[in-house]
Amino acid sequence: MKFKTNRNVVYNCQYHVVWCVKYRKKLLTGDIETRLKEILLDVATEIETEIVEMETDKDHIHLLISCDPQFGIHKVVKRMKGRSSRLLRSEFGILRSRLSSLWTNSYFVSTVGGASLEVIKQYIKDQQKV
Repeated sequence: MKFKTNRNVVYNCQYHVVWCVKYRKKLLTGDIETRLKEILLDVATEIETEIVEMETDKDHIHLLISCDPQFGIHKVVKRMKGRSSRLLRSEFGILRSRLSSLWTNSYFVSTVGGASLEVIKQYIKDQQKV
């Protein structure tokens, strides 16, 4: 398991994140898909977040993100969706003409860990056993 650190926290926080194109329009192909991935990598570098894996389908994107818990996954997603929407809509006219905004307001996020929930529960229960 790989741990990271900031000034006062040692962490390994990984999240599976998914968000969709508004109205599930199948627009994430070709140059739009390529540019989206570039933008998201740029944002991740800027906010010191790691994209472990990333792949699109035509109407949504999946990411495996490792981020600082003090920054928060909600801020990571907000920055990624906001920047990518603004830049892609300015660079690709088809996105401006077909949608009032690129992404839906919502997203899916799930924590990803190395140990199962049952193992962690048992570890916590066993803390006072000698």
